[in-house]
Amino acid sequence: MTKRNTYTYLSQSDIAIQIERLVQAIEQHDSPAFRFKQTRAGYERVEETRLSRYFTHIRQMMDLFDDRVEYRYSEHLQAFRQAIQDIGLEHRPTGPVCLNEEGTTYLDHHRSMNVLVARIRHLRRTRDYRPNANDLSYRAKQQEFHVCDYSDAVVDRYSRTNIIRIDLYYRQEAQVRLRVEHVLDDLDRLIAEHERNPIFDHLTGYICALEQGEDRGYHVHAAYFFNGNQVRGDVYKAQQIGELWVRITRGQGYFNSCNHDKEKYGDECGIGMILRSERAIRANVHRAMRYLVKDAQQLRLKPLRAKCLRKGLLR
Repeated sequence: MTKRNTYTYLSQSDIAIQIERLVQAIEQHDSPAFRFKQTRAGYERVEETRLSRYFTHIRQMMDLFDDRVEYRYSEHLQAFRQAIQDIGLEHRPTGPVCLNEEGTTYLDHHRSMNVLVARIRHLRRTRDYRPNANDLSYRAKQQEFHVCDYSDAVVDRYSRTNIIRIDLYYRQEAQVRLRVEHVLDDLDRLIAEHERNPIFDHLTGYICALEQGEDRGYHVHAAYFFNGNQVRGDVYKAQQIGELWVRITRGQGYFNSCNHDKEKYGDECGIGMILRSERAIRANVHRAMRYLVKDAQQLRLKPLRAKCLRKGLLR
């Protein structure tokens, strides 16, 4: 009977999330990656621990840092990258290995993973690599303030504003080859269409946020604002923008329109036709905008100087 190969190639997004999970698990548990036990026959047996399952894709985790593009990494990825550099982890056919403390001989793969765990654990206890949730929370709060303030300014411009909320995704088969810079290129193409495509006639503002989720990988949350005195059909407009995304991604993308199912929001609906005079509705609009920048789906890596939150100019 042939043994089934359970190894699968994961996307850049999935590998980054795997590294994050590994580092978080190391912080939460004191166990090594593997334990060793002597059998009665004198052989050594490798036993798994609660951390062992996180090393299935260790080769791809190392290869994430290939330096083809300069990235800014999240705190978890920074700690992992520094740890593999500190211990000199190298690829081998049986799995990545490193030298012993004396630097005289290579350890086997399982002992090397124990060294890696110990180094990550040490780094995460130092000041430079300590969890910095306050900074992440502060950045998310600042972004929430900016998108809410921006939406108020846009809605105040005309007596009616038609708000479109749409999520732009990639199909699962495309995610495997997808890198974050590819998504930024597609987002650039979409924003370039704002100036020349009739779909965006009477556009008064927009917000686009590139994010990274565990289930759908890289994706874009977007909100579009149109002069409601000129543009009435929000569902049709959302459909047009979504179909444009599919064309830009050469059929590799798809979309979800919140406007198609806005009735589910009930009295808390903050999309569709919004009247400037209805001030009480602004809280609902703010709620819809804050979803665009929620901190749970921040990018784990992004190219240096890349802008992952885009807003239109206020005129």
